[in-house]
Amino acid sequence: MKNKINLKDFTWINQPANFNLDVKSLTIHTQAETDFWQQTYYGFQNDNGHSFLTGIEGNFTFTVKTNFDYKNQFDQCGILLYQNSENWVKASIENENEKMARLGSVVTNLGYSDWATTDIPAALTEMWYRFSRRGQDFYIEYSKDGEIFKQMRVLHMHRPISIAKVGIYACSPLQSSFKAVFSEFKIEPCKWELHN
Repeated sequence: MKNKINLKDFTWINQPANFNLDVKSLTIHTQAETDFWQQTYYGFQNDNGHSFLTGIEGNFTFTVKTNFDYKNQFDQCGILLYQNSENWVKASIENENEKMARLGSVVTNLGYSDWATTDIPAALTEMWYRFSRRGQDFYIEYSKDGEIFKQMRVLHMHRPISIAKVGIYACSPLQSSFKAVFSEFKIEPCKWELHN
């Protein structure tokens, strides 16, 4: 498995009107009223967030750095595993207000989303994410410096996955738009150690 990623191998779901792609990075300017969420508690179904994905076979670890300039509540960008509108995973920092944001993840299985978060300072404007697969199980980590990664979540996807569609996403659920920059893309053999 090669560590270097060719961003030309990625494809869009809900391509934004304003973006810039070069050999090392992707910059997205989000469009308003874009999001990923399915049913739970709030009742609505949104599947129009911007995402840029590549297919990966077998077990792997995918890493990416995010830089962002949030403008409104719920603005968010991070990593995404996407099977279809009813089965996907996202992890990101979601803007809340001038003082705090929420570092968290959403797992959507069989048409229902959950939401697990922890409060963090709103002053953070960059984060690394690492996403690892072992079969139908996945492991999400985050890092403030790209070196020391900490666990966010262990999860299971119920719908069988052959080739995992993995990459980045950004969205602005309200009447907002912000700039998100993704860089330091990396695919490696799985760094999530087997449990004995």
